[in-house]
Amino acid sequence: MLVRHLTLSHFRNHTATDVALNPGVNLLVGFNGQGKTNFVEAIAYLATLSSHRVAGYQPLIQHDQPQAIIRALVSHDERDVLVEVELNRENPNRARINKSDSKRVRDVLGVVHTVVFAPEDLDIVKKDPSNRRAFIDELVVQVWPRFAGVYSDYDRVLKQRNTLLRTARQTGTSGNALSTLDAWDDQMVRLGSEIVTARLDLIERLRPFLTKAYQDIAISNNEPTVMVRSSLVGAQVLDEDEELPYLSFTERSGVEQMYREKLASVRNKELERGITLIGPHRDDLVLLLGGKAAKLYASHGESWSYALALRLASMQLLREETRTGDPILILDDVFAELDAGRRERLASLVADNEQVLITAAVAEDVPAMLNAKHFRVDNGVIENGE
Repeated sequence: MLVRHLTLSHFRNHTATDVALNPGVNLLVGFNGQGKTNFVEAIAYLATLSSHRVAGYQPLIQHDQPQAIIRALVSHDERDVLVEVELNRENPNRARINKSDSKRVRDVLGVVHTVVFAPEDLDIVKKDPSNRRAFIDELVVQVWPRFAGVYSDYDRVLKQRNTLLRTARQTGTSGNALSTLDAWDDQMVRLGSEIVTARLDLIERLRPFLTKAYQDIAISNNEPTVMVRSSLVGAQVLDEDEELPYLSFTERSGVEQMYREKLASVRNKELERGITLIGPHRDDLVLLLGGKAAKLYASHGESWSYALALRLASMQLLREETRTGDPILILDDVFAELDAGRRERLASLVADNEQVLITAAVAEDVPAMLNAKHFRVDNGVIENGE
């Protein structure tokens, strides 16, 4: 898969950008703040309908404009698809495929597949569970686009249920009187179980690719392992800062029953606190390296290698699980963060991808072996370079 042409209108600092991209490696060079990351962010947005930099889409629209437009001509196996997303400040967002309006914006999911690696990805290894949930959930949506609807419905149910629990706490309503809560519980169990099971399935499929990718990038025998800590396991309700028990892949068939029983058992505590205490919104991925938690014990170099390996494994998984060939690989200001050895190894691992987009402040940071086509970025304007 590759993007042959990208047009941006009022997307961040790109007022009117129109660029023909090449197969192979495309290198966008420019000082910080000129729009390199904004450009690749637009392509990534088409794959997930989310930004890897901010929550929501409003910051993507130029501050003095009512809308932004992303339009890409995407090619795979000599078949071209024109995909367009219109981001509106006040009106509902819209999408088009081959100039025909889509019923829902999320209908464009699956047309474009990307894997983005950026310096912020170190947060997946080192910071809060929300970073790891975002990583796995974005990958779930790319592999199985229908899950965009599942996540949206789950968020809606979670908000409604929390509102009901808060109201009950404030009014002193007892658990027996909350007949409407049962209806929300049924929806939460159904949707939440789908999410938990999809995460377990994807982690299992990712496992062999992750092992190889880490060994290739780090030249190490330490084996990376991803485990799930789940609020569905065990009899206790744990606070945010306490470690949840593990949920294994072999338990996936019993997730829905486990979910239903745990939700019933915590009803009184949820009424006391006025919030939903269990579900995939509270779960975490534990990244182990050589059997130890990478968050606590991995060195800076090992953490970088782990984050890179997660993205490279994602690239291999998308190759295997989708029908669109290689995903578009985006390396956003990555090479400047790596030592010389990791730069060369990363370059050798991605050189044969159908299309790679790299951003860099200094072209010399990117190994020459990639034979990149250069573009110069200056204040939202992109010009062909070498």
